[in-house]
Amino acid sequence: MSDEEKKKPLTYLEKLRQSALNQKNYGGEVNMEEARVEARDCPNCGAGRAYRHGLTACAYCGFTFMDIKLTDGVHIKKENNS
Repeated sequence: MSDEEKKKPLTYLEKLRQSALNQKNYGGEVNMEEARVEARDCPNCGAGRAYRHGLTACAYCGFTFMDIKLTDGVHIKKENNS
């Protein structure tokens, strides 16, 4: 390229093309990981359920996975409705 071509202002299309080449992904680098299935089977009836935090009972047979009793927390206090 000659000095004249370097000093010549870029056209709109050339600016777009240059910004497209220089842009980066918004989310950062892509982490490649293998696909997996997160499921939990009911030990009582064998029904498959999607595993989620907070899953406490089987929707089919009513088997209780976890028996949790709520107590007073730091920010949330239980109320007495008597």
